[in-house]
Amino acid sequence: MKISRVVAIVMSSFLFSVAVQAGEADVVGVEVRADGDGTYRFDVSVRHADEGWQHYADAFQIIGPNDTVLGTRILVHPHVNEQPFTRSLGGVKIPDGLTTVVVRARDKVHGLGGKTQTAALPGR
Repeated sequence: MKISRVVAIVMSSFLFSVAVQAGEADVVGVEVRADGDGTYRFDVSVRHADEGWQHYADAFQIIGPNDTVLGTRILVHPHVNEQPFTRSLGGVKIPDGLTTVVVRARDKVHGLGGKTQTAALPGR
């Protein structure tokens, strides 16, 4: 085996292990507010060991029954020095009859799968 191939394999293994070390994005807090127009605003705190543009928490979602995505906030940059960080998503329409939703986060390497939070909907 050529030295360059061995170096490439070792570097690939190293980079993969570093990416995995950051773990999944966890939702660590949720505040919900009913807006006057019948929609809801979610202030969501996410914790993730962002490492830069290749591995960071890149979204959170508001989830209803049967894994239905009710809203998504795309996070467009890493938060390396801001952990946990809180971002908002407003204008989320929630179907009648729901009293709670699940909030989950996603990162660029692992996708979905970290800790979620169940949030009660005020006024319901």
